[in-house]
Amino acid sequence: MFEKVSPLPPDPLLGIMAAYAADPNPNKVDLGVGVYKDEQGSTPIFPSVKMAEAHLIESQKTKVYVGPAGSPEFNRLLPELIFAGAGSALKENRVAAVQTPGGCGALRVAAEFLKRLRPDATVWCSNPTWANHEPLLGDAGLKLASYPYYDKASGQILFDQMMSALESVPAEDIVLLHGCCHNPSGADLSQDQWRAVCELAKKKGFLVFIDIAYQGFGDGIDEDAFGVRLMTEQLPELVVASSCSKNFGLYRERTGSLCIVTQEAKQAAAVVTHLNKIVRGIYSMPPAHGAAIVETLLANPALKEQWIEEVAQVRNRMKSLRKAFADTMQQRLGEDRFRFIEHQQGMFSFLGISPEKVEQLQKQFSVYAAGTSRINVAGLSADNLDYVADAVAAVLD
Repeated sequence: MFEKVSPLPPDPLLGIMAAYAADPNPNKVDLGVGVYKDEQGSTPIFPSVKMAEAHLIESQKTKVYVGPAGSPEFNRLLPELIFAGAGSALKENRVAAVQTPGGCGALRVAAEFLKRLRPDATVWCSNPTWANHEPLLGDAGLKLASYPYYDKASGQILFDQMMSALESVPAEDIVLLHGCCHNPSGADLSQDQWRAVCELAKKKGFLVFIDIAYQGFGDGIDEDAFGVRLMTEQLPELVVASSCSKNFGLYRERTGSLCIVTQEAKQAAAVVTHLNKIVRGIYSMPPAHGAAIVETLLANPALKEQWIEEVAQVRNRMKSLRKAFADTMQQRLGEDRFRFIEHQQGMFSFLGISPEKVEQLQKQFSVYAAGTSRINVAGLSADNLDYVADAVAAVLD
C-alpha cells in the first residue's frame, strides 16, 4: 500500500520558516509566519493569561474529559464576549455553542454540519481569503467559490464588485465573511458596508458564516464584533467561528468556539446534539486547558480588565507600526504608495509586489514574506523597520 505514496510539496509558510531558521544573516527579518510577535521578536504569554493559568493549576482537581461540547462555562462566557451587544440571542438561548480545537476546529465542525444540512451548497469566500479556509471547508465536501474583495494594486476593498457578485448567490448557499482584521489583506468592511451586506443577506436569503479570529486586534473588543452583532440581531440564522489563539495568545493550546445562531431556543438545543455527534466522530473531545484559562480569566473582573488593556497594547503597537512603515516608505520613495497599510487592521497586509520581488527581498536582504507579498506587520520592530523599508525600496527600483 505505502510504496505508492510520494511526498507532497511543503506548505509554503513552513518553507519560509525553514529558510529563515537556516539563514545566517544577523539582519534577517521574518514577516511571513502568521503569529503575533513583540518588539523582541517573541510571541509572549499575556500576563493576565499567565495569572489565570497559575490560578487554574492551583485550583484544578481533575483532568477528566470535558465532553464533546467542551466546558459549559467556556460556552457561556466566550459567546458573551462575542455577542454582548446582541444580547437577545443569548438571553433567548438561541446560540448553540461548542468549544473546539482552535478556530480551525470550529471551521471544520461547522463545515461538516453544513454539509449534512445542505450537501449541494457552495461556500463563497473572499478573494483573497485565509489559505486554510479551502482545506478546512473543502475537505469536508463543500463546494467553494469566490467573490471579489481586495485589489492588491490599490490596497482597497472592491466593495461594488463584491456586492454585485453576492447578488447572484442563491438562497441555499453560504457566504463566508471575516469578522475583523481580514487575513490576508488587513482590509476590513466599514460599518456601513456591513449594514449593506446584512441587508443583501436578508433580501437574498443566503446563510452568513463569519470567521472572527482576531477580535480586539482591530479597533477594540466590542468594535471588532460589530458585524457579528449586527447580523445576529438582523438575520434569522448565523454561523460564527472564533479563535482564542491571537487575542489570548493561546496558539498551541488550540482553543476556539463554534456558535450557531438559530431562530428559536429549541432549534439551538437540537443543533448542539448534532454538533456533539460530529465532534465525537472527529476528535471525540476538545482539549480542556486553554478553554479553562479563558473561562478563568473572563470570570474574574480584574483579570478581564487587565486582559482588555493588554490586548489594547498589542493593537496600538500594530497601528503604530503600520503608520511608521507607511511614513518611512513615503520618505524612501517620495510618494504615498504604501499609505493604505496605515489604514488597514490587524496583523496582515500585502505589499502589492510581484513574487519575483518577494524572492529578491529574501535572497538579497533576508527579508522573508509570503510569495503573495503578504506580510505580518507584527514582525516589524523599531530595530528592523528602517532596514525593511530600505530593502523594499531597493527591490522597487
